[in-house]
Amino acid sequence: MNRAKIKRHLDALADLDADVNRALEIVRYPAPRIRAQGFETLLSIIVSQQISTAASAAIMKRVRLLLPTMEAGAVLGLADGALRAAGLSARKVDYVEELARAIIENHFDPDLLGAMDDQSAIAAISSLKGFGVWSAEIYLMFSLRRSDVFPAGDLALRVALQKLKGIDEPLSEKQARELAARWSPYRSAGSLLLWHYYHGAPT
Repeated sequence: MNRAKIKRHLDALADLDADVNRALEIVRYPAPRIRAQGFETLLSIIVSQQISTAASAAIMKRVRLLLPTMEAGAVLGLADGALRAAGLSARKVDYVEELARAIIENHFDPDLLGAMDDQSAIAAISSLKGFGVWSAEIYLMFSLRRSDVFPAGDLALRVALQKLKGIDEPLSEKQARELAARWSPYRSAGSLLLWHYYHGAPT
């Protein structure tokens, strides 16, 4: 989503939810997060799982040196241990190779995701080894630019929603999804605001 769309959707949410309106007054509008569609972004999602943003960026820099064309076919031509040497765990190497193999063998085509509805695209991505619903939802938000996605598996997002709503106990994924349901069809903008609020709201 671009800035204008984010603002339009959050203004609509602010009319529906006084807590969103209050958050906007505190932290203002979040910046867009846009990522390219395709193999490189899917690979980067694998790399970024359970590590810091800085560590992920450093590993991806080394991976791009190994794979300058960033094509699935190039992965399976790498020397044994090359991805491990770049910083990926053995499990993540397995995930990357499975992703590449799925694309090469025509079991999965990233180019078809844009024509799918949200649930079908999430199902297609999360069927891949190493990709859960959270990974799929992140891809839909930032690469396919879908407007009504709420990645409740994200801990920072749930913490921010708990704080926004003044709830004492940590929220489960189910509880967070239920709370955010009334934000539909603008849940992607709501998610962006929550991440922004997580980092910028007064303690």
